[in-house]
Amino acid sequence: MKFDMGSTTLSTLTRSTSGSSDDLGTLIHLLIAAVEPLEGKFNGEGKATFDSFKRHADEITADLNGSLASILGGQSSMDSAFGSGDVEQSHNAKHNMGAANFDAARFRG
Repeated sequence: MKFDMGSTTLSTLTRSTSGSSDDLGTLIHLLIAAVEPLEGKFNGEGKATFDSFKRHADEITADLNGSLASILGGQSSMDSAFGSGDVEQSHNAKHNMGAANFDAARFRG
């Protein structure tokens, strides 16, 4: 199995996810506004669930945004770790090449 990821993959993903965080709260409030005309059209458990959703919309939005913020933090940390690992790998390779005795590996006929 081969794992191949470009050097900008995680930073691009983080930027995309960051924009989604702003959209999420807006979408929840748009959903509530869109179903307002249905408010008096149903009863029972459906009405209770809808009313509860409306009452807790800000809390739901905050919870979802908090979860998304955690995802963003993880993406950012992974980006940092991959970047550090890339630099360290390059440094180690250069160091080891400098210490290698390439003349000893020559084959003489």
